[in-house]
Amino acid sequence: MRPAFAAAMLATAGFVLSAGVTAAVKPETAIHYRQGVYHAIAWNFAPMNAMVRGKQPWDQADFARRAARVAFYSQQLLEGFPPGSDAGAKTDAKPAIWQNTADFKAKMQAFQDASADLAKAAAGSDVEASKQAFAKTAEACKSCHEKYRAED
Repeated sequence: MRPAFAAAMLATAGFVLSAGVTAAVKPETAIHYRQGVYHAIAWNFAPMNAMVRGKQPWDQADFARRAARVAFYSQQLLEGFPPGSDAGAKTDAKPAIWQNTADFKAKMQAFQDASADLAKAAAGSDVEASKQAFAKTAEACKSCHEKYRAED
């Protein structure tokens, strides 16, 4: 075998093996990851909810900053649900997520889209548009929770 060919084969094998190791995530790691992302979303969503409900003074700059964060985090959620991460640590994720993957992904996409729209609306100065976009984002959350999240 030629040395260059052998080196190329060895490099390819190393890449394939390292990719396999990277893809093999422990279920509890995935569960903790997605819970962390959800906590970050809730951290930002709760003050926006308080502003929308008039329980906290309206601050458009703060609302916009938090909306941008929610939009960012929404894009990271789906990767926290790899196959096999339905158990391994305490989780509120229902098995239906892995039984209805296409529907779950569609609901996650709807949340991402609504979150992006929220961030755009909040970046402007129209308080009513921000509130309407927030309501749509909250509805996207709710539609997924109803079907795929076990309540304590």
